Amino acid sequence: MRTFRTTLTITLLTTLPAAARAAEGGGSKPLIDLPLVLTQILGFVILLWVLRSLAWGPLVGLLEERRRKIAGEFEEAERRKAEADVLKARYEQDLKGIEAQARQRLLEAVAAGQRVAAEIKTQAHADATARLARADEEIVHEQEKAREVLKQQVAVLSIRTAERILREKLDDPAQRRMVERFIDEVDTAS
Repeated sequence: MRTFRTTLTITLLTTLPAAARAAEGGGSKPLIDLPLVLTQILGFVILLWVLRSLAWGPLVGLLEERRRKIAGEFEEAERRKAEADVLKARYEQDLKGIEAQARQRLLEAVAAGQRVAAEIKTQAHADATARLARADEEIVHEQEKAREVLKQQVAVLSIRTAERILREKLDDPAQRRMVERFIDEVDTAS
């Protein structure tokens, strides 16, 4: 309202001296029709009052409401940004924890793998030792069987040789032939 008064005062002060000079300059019609100017000023003042009472208040209220809404949205955005920063920090911390757990599990898996490998190696060594022991026992058993068979064959050959000796006359060349045949038979039997 103060701006309106100032504008009105400046307009009147600038136009009144010009109107007064025109009126002094001759008897002709004045340049400014004072009742018309006053009517226009009065109409302008009424228009401003109507606009102020009907439009200015709601318009200012709408602008104030919009300002509050925008400020609220900025505050909400700041609050959400702060929440997002907190969540980001928490997620980064959780991620570091997960990475540490993954490293720990990997180390545990490697250690378990090494333990299993050592157990497998120990078991394989024990199995190999047991197989070697069984093989040694089988070899000893087969050797004993072979010796037993050899003893039986030697006994049979000895008995046959003794029978032949008793049947034949013992002279030196005959004994040599008989011993050579005995050796040949032992070689053939083995």
